[in-house]
This record gives sequence, structure tokens and C-alpha cells, in this order.
Amino acid sequence: MGDLLLVRHGETEWSVSGQHTSFTDLPLTPHGEEQAKSLAPLLSGRPFALVLTSPLGRARRTADLAGLVGAVPDADLHEWDYGAYEGVTTVEIHRTRPGWDLWTDGVPPGPEGHGESPGQVGARADRVLARVEPALADGDVVLVAHAHFLRVLTARRLGLPPAEGRLFQLATGTLSRLSTEHGRPVIAEWNTRP
Repeated sequence: MGDLLLVRHGETEWSVSGQHTSFTDLPLTPHGEEQAKSLAPLLSGRPFALVLTSPLGRARRTADLAGLVGAVPDADLHEWDYGAYEGVTTVEIHRTRPGWDLWTDGVPPGPEGHGESPGQVGARADRVLARVEPALADGDVVLVAHAHFLRVLTARRLGLPPAEGRLFQLATGTLSRLSTEHGRPVIAEWNTRP
């Protein structure tokens, strides 16, 4: 059985400022592009059974710069839909909702009626995990996506509820590896940079 490699996209202006970024398709900063390029040595020379990426530009650009050829966009890999909190920082949200917690409360719908709960993000993560399971029998699989989504996916892979993704801080431009030990999913590497 192969390993599941998780790549968080490189830095964007909003990842620096702490603004929630779901469908706002910001480009990588110059530093974010360097982060993505720096992942190439960690990924080169390894055959992959499958490479999937979020359809958003920051993830696809990260995959390209990291040398991941043949990446297939998968809509389920998009970031948590932040609804009314798109572009807003946690500090700003706490001014009107002091007890708010993404991991337990989710987000209210925005103008277009969007927004997701932890359970809804967990359902998307479960679909991705079901999709990659057959490929893991043939080798390693790479997912290039976003922090909150990959944290939920990690929780689900480990058999935890979606909200337990709060336990796995994930930096921009990093590689993490989920493996198995004695037939059980484990974290083998986390937040690796060259």
C-alpha cells in the first residue's frame, strides 16, 4: 500500500494576513512560488499512482512548480467554503461573534448562500479518500490542496471526526505524509520543508 502525500499550496497574500480564502482565487506570492519550487526535490524521482489537485489556481500552480506532472483537478479538494466569512480574519469575526470556532460552528452562508459545516467538509474528504483508495494499492498518491481541507482529510483518514482537524496545524508550501503501521493509518511526516 502506498502513502498519501499532502501538499499545501504556497503562500498567498491572504494566507499571510490570515483572511479566510476559499473560492477567492488569489495567486501565489513570490515567496509562495519559491515555497512550491522548493518541494520539487522532495517529490522528484518518485512514481505516483495518482496526483489530484484542487481546481483553484494557487493549488494548480503549486503542483506545477513542484514538478507534479499530470495532476488532475478534483472539485472535492477545494478549500472549506467560508461563506459569509470569505476574506475575513478570525480576529474580525470575533468582534461580532466572540465564541465562534470554525471547527465546531462552521460558517454562515454568504450572499450566494454558500458556507460549510465541519460535517460537510468531512463528507467531501471522505469522498476524496474513497476515490484515492484504489490508487493507493498501486503506489503513492499526492493531493495538492488547502490547509483547512487537508486538516479535515487527515482527521478522517485517521478515523477521527472532521472537527479534530483542528489538531493538525498545516503551514504553506509544505509536504506531509500519511502512511500505515500495522494496517492502521498514521502520520509519518508533517509540515516538511526542504
